Amino acid sequence: MHPAFSVIFLTTLIGAGQGLFLAMVTGQLYAIARFLPAQEDQFYAVGSLVALCLLAAGLAASFFHLGRPERAWRAAAMWRSSWLSREVIVLPIVMVLVLAYGVAHWMEWTRPLFRVGESLQVDVTLLLGLVGTLASLVLFVCTAMIYAAVKFLEEWHTPLTVSNFIFFGAASGFMLAAAYSAYIGNPLVTFFGTWAVILTLVGLISRLMHLLRNARLKPNSNVQTAIGVRHSALVQKAQGATGGSFNTREFFHGQSDKTLGWVRIFYLLMVFPLPILLIGAAYASESPTLPIAAFAIQYLGLLAERWSFFAEARHPQNLYYQSVA
Repeated sequence: MHPAFSVIFLTTLIGAGQGLFLAMVTGQLYAIARFLPAQEDQFYAVGSLVALCLLAAGLAASFFHLGRPERAWRAAAMWRSSWLSREVIVLPIVMVLVLAYGVAHWMEWTRPLFRVGESLQVDVTLLLGLVGTLASLVLFVCTAMIYAAVKFLEEWHTPLTVSNFIFFGAASGFMLAAAYSAYIGNPLVTFFGTWAVILTLVGLISRLMHLLRNARLKPNSNVQTAIGVRHSALVQKAQGATGGSFNTREFFHGQSDKTLGWVRIFYLLMVFPLPILLIGAAYASESPTLPIAAFAIQYLGLLAERWSFFAEARHPQNLYYQSVA
């Protein structure tokens, strides 16, 4: 498939935004359980604002993929059958919940509404955080299922697509939370950094399983099935046109297998070992800049990973247009 940069930025930006919001809520839950020191409400408010900006930036990037942006609202019309429509509906809901969570902390609406057990006091921020967490997980699934539900693109049609989207988004979000904590001198950098490393390692396992699965795929389509001729000695000499077309532009990335291999090596280094090493070095040196560098490097690697994700999907129509594609 041809990777559209608008979709690459959409999926990586909203993934990091969702992950950062999950990190803020996780930090609050640990503080409520007294496993972490309580933070000022402004800490969660500013973190939520950054998450909201990432979500908004991803939404803005998606408009560059539309031929008629003024008709974008119609994308929600097929919510009963389309994962894209569900994503279009859930994304604004997540943004509203993230905004409400940040505002509630900024306004210090922390007066308990009711008590669960003897020690758990539930306030507005906790309720919004829990509902927002659920909505964020639903959004991860909706975004991933846009691709995982496409049965004829065998490279995508697997639950590993969903797990990759979830773990990559969560890892980048927690890495950003560590960078945010390091930037303001907050001691939670160790907590968020540790979770970022764990999620990154789980994401590595998921992605390696995905690559191994795809390497073993036996395509259901071939030149014979592409045009309905079953002769075993069928050979294509031309695609039937003298130049490129919509098909060769939109359904093929135009790069060589060697380029795909280099991109794969690049993101495997940038997303996984380098950020982990930088976080480890930050622990040892107490550096306030290394977690920021870890997030920047990992996000750059995620852009390459998402490009590779789209490029590695072999659209069956390219069998017919292989002379140009």
